[in-house]
Amino acid sequence: MQTASFTGFIKALFYMIAFYYIFRFLAKLFLPLIVKKVVEKAGQKMQQQQQNTWNNSQSKDEIIYNSENVKKPRETKKVGDYVDYEEID
Repeated sequence: MQTASFTGFIKALFYMIAFYYIFRFLAKLFLPLIVKKVVEKAGQKMQQQQQNTWNNSQSKDEIIYNSENVKKPRETKKVGDYVDYEEID
């Protein structure tokens, strides 16, 4: 069985701290670039979807509105009956 030594603990602690600072430094360098790319790609995709929707709506000649739902008011849900009761002493 191996026992832990103080120098091994210090070495492991040093590696963890070094990894943390290196990771933080690299994140500061590359994370803004990655986020910028993702935002640009999402913007392009949204613009393309909007353009497709615009083209599809321009190609249709007639517009059909469903007026069945407009005439009927929204019915409220009734959960149960109201029961009036009196206390008995």
